[in-house]
Amino acid sequence: MRQPGSAYFNAAVETMSADETAAMQLSKLRRQLDYLKANSPFHAAKLAEAGAEPGDIRSLADLARLPFTEKAELRESQRRDPPLGSHAAAPMQDVVRVHASSGTTGTPSFIGLTAYDAGRWAECIARSYWAQGLRPGSVFAMGLSIGFFVGGLPVAAAVEAVGATLLPIGTGASDRLIASIRSMKADVLATTPSYALYLAELAREDMGVDPAALGIRRVMVGAEPGGGVPAIRAQIEESWGARCTEAIGIADLITIHSAECEARDGCHFMVPDYLVMEIVDPETGAVMPPDRPEIEGELVFTHIDRECNPMLRFRTRDRVIVKTGPCACGRTGPRLRCIGRTDDMLILRGVNVWPSAVRDVVAGFRPEATGEILIRVDGEGPKVDPPLRVRVEAGSDAGDGLAARIEQAIRARLIVQARVELVPRGVLPRTEMKAKLVERNIS
Repeated sequence: MRQPGSAYFNAAVETMSADETAAMQLSKLRRQLDYLKANSPFHAAKLAEAGAEPGDIRSLADLARLPFTEKAELRESQRRDPPLGSHAAAPMQDVVRVHASSGTTGTPSFIGLTAYDAGRWAECIARSYWAQGLRPGSVFAMGLSIGFFVGGLPVAAAVEAVGATLLPIGTGASDRLIASIRSMKADVLATTPSYALYLAELAREDMGVDPAALGIRRVMVGAEPGGGVPAIRAQIEESWGARCTEAIGIADLITIHSAECEARDGCHFMVPDYLVMEIVDPETGAVMPPDRPEIEGELVFTHIDRECNPMLRFRTRDRVIVKTGPCACGRTGPRLRCIGRTDDMLILRGVNVWPSAVRDVVAGFRPEATGEILIRVDGEGPKVDPPLRVRVEAGSDAGDGLAARIEQAIRARLIVQARVELVPRGVLPRTEMKAKLVERNIS
C-alpha cells in the first residue's frame, strides 16, 4: 500500500474524486447493510422498526431514511446481551481483541475486533500518521495508554505498518517516558494535548530538563479538543520546540478517522472506504447538504467495512466545522475541526460556550497564567446561570488585575460574563489522559 517517497500512504483512497468515492461507498454500504440484517439482531430490529430494507438504499442520500444509533442504545445492548451486545455481528470465537471506550460520558462500552477489523484499523490509522509526517526512520514515543484504550495497541500496529520505530512506553510513569525519549532519541511524541503540556511541565520543573532540547520534532495529539485550539497548539509547540498536529477519532468507530496534513487547515477525513460521514443539525437531526465551503454540525458515521460491532448512523455528539474546498496537499477528503462535544456545551442566556474555547482564551495570558482551568457548574446543564465560574492557575509572572483582565477577555471573545478565581500553580489536577475542564456540582 505504502510507496517509498510518496506523499500518501494510500494514494488511491486519499486522492479519490467525489464521484469515485460515492460509487465505492454505495457499493460497500449495500453489502454492509445485507451483512447487518443477517448477522446483527440489534441492527436488524432497528431496520424492521423503521420499515427499511437494505434494498431501499439506492443512493448515499437514502441513508437519511434509516434510524440513528445512540450511545445509550449500545450500552443497553451490551447490558442485555453481554459481553459485546446484540449489535455485534461476529461470534466471540472470531474476536481477536477487545477494547473499551473511556467512559467519560457514562459506562464504558466494549468494542470487539476480528482479525479483519484489526487489519483494517492498522491500515486506516497508518494513513493518518503518514499525513502528519510519520515515516520509516522516525522514532515514535507513545504517550498513550496501552490498556483497553483504543489509542494503544491499534496505534502500535499502525506505527509498525508505517515502518517507524515504536517505543511502547504508555502512561503511568511520566519520568520514564521522558527518560526514554532522551535515551532512544525519539523524534515523535503521540499523546493528548493535556498530557503533552503536563510532560513538558514535569520535565522542566521536576526533572530539570528543557523539553525543547529532547529532540522531539513532531507532537501528534488527539483524544480531546485542544490540538486545534490556537493558543494550546502554540503552547505545545513552544514547550517542545516541535510541530504539533491533530487527529480525531472515536472508540466505537476507529481510533483515528481524520488527521491533519502538513497544511494544518483542518483534519482530513481519511477513511472514506471504511466509514460514510454525514453532518447533521444537532437539534433536528436533519442531514446538512455538503455543497457549501464550510459546514457546522454534528458528525454521524456508518461503517461500510466492519465485521464486529459495526455502527449504523452512529451519533458521535462531536460538533465540527467542515471545510469542503481543495487542499494544497492533494488529499480530497473534507477537513474537520472539532470544536467540542454536544454533551460538554454550556449555554449562558442563549450563548453557546465550549470549555475548550474558555481554555483557549486563558492560554493567551501565558506566562501570567499556566493555561490550566476548571469551570465549575451547578447541575447537569447545559444551561448555566451567569456568571461562568472559572478557576484559573496563576503563573509565576502574574500581574496586577489578572482575574479582571481574563474576565474582560472572555466577555469580549465569547460574549458571556465570567467570574475568575485565581489559584496557585499546581492546584488544578494534571492528567495523563483527557483533561477535565468542567466540574459539575449535582446535589
